[in-house]
Amino acid sequence: MDTCRGPYTHLISLLLLLLFPSEVTCRPSGRRPGKMQAFRIWDINQKTFYLRNNQLVAGYLQGPNTKLEEKIDVMPIDPHAMFLGIHGGKLCLSCVKSANDIRLQLEAVNITDLSKNKEQDKRFTFIRSDNGPTTSFESAACPGWFLCTALEADQPVSLTNTPEKDIMVTKFYFQEDQ
Repeated sequence: MDTCRGPYTHLISLLLLLLFPSEVTCRPSGRRPGKMQAFRIWDINQKTFYLRNNQLVAGYLQGPNTKLEEKIDVMPIDPHAMFLGIHGGKLCLSCVKSANDIRLQLEAVNITDLSKNKEQDKRFTFIRSDNGPTTSFESAACPGWFLCTALEADQPVSLTNTPEKDIMVTKFYFQEDQ
């Protein structure tokens, strides 16, 4: 599907997403394994990711603030597993266990230096599951824990082990950045 550029690009993209969700919502293509790709991500409540005080949060960005949106850098490992990062892959999302706590954090690691074969890099691996036009991301290091946003805006992006409850949002739209 060709993309168009112009003053109505966002409106056309939204219309296409509503009319043809499976055609517009893109996934890492796997055309070139190991090639980093940039994606837009937003939850089903339309909150996008941005950095605030070195923490990844999700909120409603409008006007000039839309420039704060963080693109997600994806390094595919296999058709369903991937590393996720921001800032050109210089900060990577990881699932960290400490005592009884499991949390999401950003680590200053280059996404291209990570390896699917290293056990210590498993904390950076997320398993992608597609359900129609939405995608969810489960931690490979902490099975059953999913990337999520809070229902309220401007709260940290985190992990939840109760994706079926309506207290956190675990479904995202994931579109290759043009």
